[in-house]
Amino acid sequence: MLNLYPDIKPYARHKLAVDLPHELYIEESGNPDGIPVLFVHGGPGGGCEDYHRRFFDAERFRIILMDQRGAGRSTPLAELEGNSTDKLVQDMETIRTFLGIERWLLFGGSWGSTLCLIYAQTHAERVLGLVLRGIFLCRPKDISWFYQDGASRVFPDYWLEFEAQIPESERGDMVSAYYRRLTSDNELEQIQAAKAWSVWEGRCATLHPNPRVVEHFGHPHVAIALARIECHYFMNSAFLEDNQIVRDAHKLKDIPGVIVHGRYDMVCPLDNALALSKAWPEADLRIIRDAGHSASEPAIVDALIRGVDEVMAKTVERAG
Repeated sequence: MLNLYPDIKPYARHKLAVDLPHELYIEESGNPDGIPVLFVHGGPGGGCEDYHRRFFDAERFRIILMDQRGAGRSTPLAELEGNSTDKLVQDMETIRTFLGIERWLLFGGSWGSTLCLIYAQTHAERVLGLVLRGIFLCRPKDISWFYQDGASRVFPDYWLEFEAQIPESERGDMVSAYYRRLTSDNELEQIQAAKAWSVWEGRCATLHPNPRVVEHFGHPHVAIALARIECHYFMNSAFLEDNQIVRDAHKLKDIPGVIVHGRYDMVCPLDNALALSKAWPEADLRIIRDAGHSASEPAIVDALIRGVDEVMAKTVERAG
């Protein structure tokens, strides 16, 4: 089984101003003359972690990490103004131009898969290939599954703590109820709601309990951005039209792709990946038997690293 590549440090860091008040954090590591690859983090609002650089061979790839609007080291933290899917796609194009990149490989999981797909459907000519994990189509039923009725029946003990933040009279629409608290003027109410929202996700993300993942999700800096931005997007149907990603999947037919999805993914159930695979049959679907949602699970890591090699081999084959 393949493991993450050795730890590396960035050779360049950038702060890029986009629409006010947003300033994006971007970093580059690996080989400055290598194949450009953009790591697209989840959430929305999740931010990048140091280990995200390690999915790629540092001798072969120019590894680019970006924190999306309001997330990670981008500023202002947890900012909702001007934060929408079309703006994030626009930011990716701005970064590509800023870094002088003609075409790049896109690598993303969960919400990162969503954003990669929307970008590729909008700018197919700029995409060398797609390596995607934990597909999230952002359909109403996908949001309802995790925040209203679905995962709550798989993890009823964790759900009790998630719903405890909300009075019983408001529990018929948990996303709206959380949104009111996450946008409240009461900072204590905000952070309490954010931590409950984020820890719920962290607890459900792995097949086996992983305290490190839960601890990361529960960190106040991570929790406030993840919860506020996710809830903002879900209140607005992720700023997408109904079933938009599947509807427009034909635009991906000339792009090499690998889809990696855990059999026991409780955050984004497997039917997301199956619906995408049916609409985009040119991509290779890998269902990982002993995994849930998290990118850090060993079998997911193995499949993603193999996926990068497979997609790049197809890209070279097509170019030849």
